Amino acid sequence: MTLPTSMLAMEIDQPGGPDELKPVSAPVPVPGHGQIVIKLAYAGVNRPDALQRAGLYAPPPSASKLPGLEGAGEVAAVGPGVTRWAVGDLVCALLPGGGYAEYALTHADHALPIPKGLTLREAACLPETCFTVWSNVVNRGGLQAGQRFLVHGGTSGIGTTAIQIARALGARVFTTAGSDAKCQVCRDLGAEVAINYRTEDFVEILRKAGGADVILDMVGGNYLPRNIRALADDGRLVQIAFLTGAKVELNFAEVMTRRLTITGSTLRPQSDLAKARYARDIETHVWPMIESGAFKPVIDSEFVLSDAPAAHWRIESAGHVGKIVLKVD
Repeated sequence: MTLPTSMLAMEIDQPGGPDELKPVSAPVPVPGHGQIVIKLAYAGVNRPDALQRAGLYAPPPSASKLPGLEGAGEVAAVGPGVTRWAVGDLVCALLPGGGYAEYALTHADHALPIPKGLTLREAACLPETCFTVWSNVVNRGGLQAGQRFLVHGGTSGIGTTAIQIARALGARVFTTAGSDAKCQVCRDLGAEVAINYRTEDFVEILRKAGGADVILDMVGGNYLPRNIRALADDGRLVQIAFLTGAKVELNFAEVMTRRLTITGSTLRPQSDLAKARYARDIETHVWPMIESGAFKPVIDSEFVLSDAPAAHWRIESAGHVGKIVLKVD
């Protein structure tokens, strides 16, 4: 495959709202050692993209300044040292940035084969959420079969992924959502208990059930002390974002006396090696869940690449259920 020299991309013109995403002609990336270039068919839209667009989540210095952290398509070029992939292979991949474009560059070890039975559209929804959920819920949170697991925001991309993976692992899944209709979606995906946070107290419900062994939270703010109260003794709180603020007053006496663990991570700044390890774990453990029918990506809506501003309006409306994708090719 002969690469063109330029491509259509959606660039952040300046920090601000969704309309700051502008179409531009950008140079097609060239792979270096251990890298591949993917001709994207679809790209996933994630909340970190919106934070980057707003000027609140700067990309690492070595990454593309274009938004977009995942996608699926055809390998268009391989760099020196790449042995697993060849031009023409179909892959989905975690990207360091640059997904809102016709071509994207990534580390070869961060790409995965398309799971059997899935389309490129569906596969584009997997990398960012699967890497995040697996690394935090399983690697950091240590979730095991039979344990009680609570994920907030059950109808988000992270939430729909976490519900299904935790259920496939044999955990008892609890989740929160903002309406009765969304709670039903969560139950349909495998949640044992779905809590409407507008009318019910998740702390009270979890305590009656014995407490959560693992909580995955992206809300932060006043949810932090509430999460602590909702944990079982020896429970683990895993924090992956702070939609309502990162600072709160917390009494650590309860953490000490009940032997609680507070941990968390962000994915993008981690090393290439760490992400490669996650990729191997996901291919080994999550891909079989997908191929057996135990887990399937939930897609809310699709937009063409040039309509990326509308996709960002959609993700910021909080009305979506599951993932939003951009059709690139």
